[in-house]
Amino acid sequence: MKQRHIQTHACGLHATLYLLLACLICIQGLAQVAPPDGSVRFLAFGDWGRDGKAFQLPVAEQMGRAAAANHAQFVIVLGDNFYSDGVDSVESRQWTTSFEDIYTAPSLQVPWYVALGNHDYRKNPGAQVAYTLFSPRWKMPARYYSVTRRIDESNTVQFFIIDSTPYTVSRQSGQGSKRGDAARQDTAAQTAWLEEALRTSAAQWKIVCAHHPIYSSSKHGDTAALIKEIQPLLEKYGVQIYLNGHEHDMQHLQVGKIHYFTSGAGSQTRATSRDARTIFCLGDTGGFLNVRITPDEFEGSFIDYTGKVVHTATIHRNQMAGADR
Repeated sequence: MKQRHIQTHACGLHATLYLLLACLICIQGLAQVAPPDGSVRFLAFGDWGRDGKAFQLPVAEQMGRAAAANHAQFVIVLGDNFYSDGVDSVESRQWTTSFEDIYTAPSLQVPWYVALGNHDYRKNPGAQVAYTLFSPRWKMPARYYSVTRRIDESNTVQFFIIDSTPYTVSRQSGQGSKRGDAARQDTAAQTAWLEEALRTSAAQWKIVCAHHPIYSSSKHGDTAALIKEIQPLLEKYGVQIYLNGHEHDMQHLQVGKIHYFTSGAGSQTRATSRDARTIFCLGDTGGFLNVRITPDEFEGSFIDYTGKVVHTATIHRNQMAGADR
């Protein structure tokens, strides 16, 4: 039998509700069975909810096909979930027009572990947490949390899904603007939670997921606040992979031993560029990341909106060296 464990840190007045919800989610996941080949498989993408416009529909179609062919067990969602201003409530029309009516393939009716993006903060990010109560697949028990998946009897992978927008907004600049909610978040508490979660993790694979890139060769570039606050923790505690959106393209960078994958081509895209850290980049093309993890290897493939595999990288846990195909 396979167990899924979720750790949550819930902030604000609704902490008790969120923690209760996390317990319910944990209980619901106890009956899941590990895949027969000893692997964990999932899709990862971000920057997507546009009422089916731009590349959203063809990307959704190919996600459904890839999830079916590769037996994806869940989806990692990397923020900017609803353009251009997030959602007002759990009753907002975009839950239907940008999510429920778009990702309809049977293979996508699996857990979606969701991060918040900067556009999600323009209205009511708490509504996206609350929607977990109304959807069998939308899983955001708090603004940051972790999920552990068993690979086989001896190995696990743990995902640390963080809320990166508050790090990018100063309290002074955020007051009175659409970013006010982000400016009120306690980043010191989140950083402390992440360090403790990483320090105590027994997982063989550690993957941190967020909306903003730590390193990027594209339009937005590196995120200075995350380089200062988050990147040292990745190195200190042996994180192998960092997944993000925000850049509307597909990138694979390596800095030191850590591999950074940008998968932000869920709908509207833009041109990209490369620098000395870039292993792969592709812009102006919708797509997503398809991942298979075994005890020894992380295999990540970018698939475009036509179903073409445009890049595959195999990362070995022991050597931590990426091999292009």
